[in-house]
Amino acid sequence: MTHSIGIVETSSIAKGFEAADSMVKTANVELVEACAICPGKFLVVVVGGVADVKAAMAAGAGTAGETLVDQMELANVDSAVPEALRGVSAAVDINALGILETFTAASGVLAADAAVKAASVTIIELRLARGMAGKSFFTITGNVGAVKAAMEAAKVAATEAGLLVQAVVIPSPHEALKRLSL
Repeated sequence: MTHSIGIVETSSIAKGFEAADSMVKTANVELVEACAICPGKFLVVVVGGVADVKAAMAAGAGTAGETLVDQMELANVDSAVPEALRGVSAAVDINALGILETFTAASGVLAADAAVKAASVTIIELRLARGMAGKSFFTITGNVGAVKAAMEAAKVAATEAGLLVQAVVIPSPHEALKRLSL
C-alpha cells in the first residue's frame, strides 16, 4: 500500500488536540504523534493511504484555523520514516553515523525521507520538536559512502525548505558514542 504522512503544527495546544481529533475522525489514518512541543505549540502526525491523509490534512488545517503554523503532506513516504517516528528502530551495528538537524518537524521528516531513499542506510532515531525549541533531528547509519550520499540528499531537502541547521557524518564513531546512539 502506498503510504503518505501528514503533519499539522498549531500555535495552540487546545486547537492542536481538536485538529488531531478531526483528522482521525475524518479519514482512515493512524495517529502516530499528537503532543505539545516547544515553544508552546502542538504537533500532529498521521500516516495512511494518500487519499486518506489528504482528507485528514484538510480537516486538521480547517479545524486549526488561524492557529495553523505549518503543515506538510508527503506522499509515498519510505516506510522507515513512520517506523522511526513510532520508535521502532531495529538494533543496528553502527558503522558510520549521520546526524541532521532542522528548524522544524516537517523539514526533519522531509530530510529523513530523502536520506533513506537516496542510499542504503538505516534510520536509528527521528525526533520531532519535543524539548528542542521546535527543532528536529535524525540519525542514520550504514557504510561511510552510503551515509555520506544519504546526508547529501537530506541536506538538499532541508536546504530547499530553508530549514537546515547542521549535518555531520562521523565515519567511525567511538564505542561510547555508538552506545549512546542506539
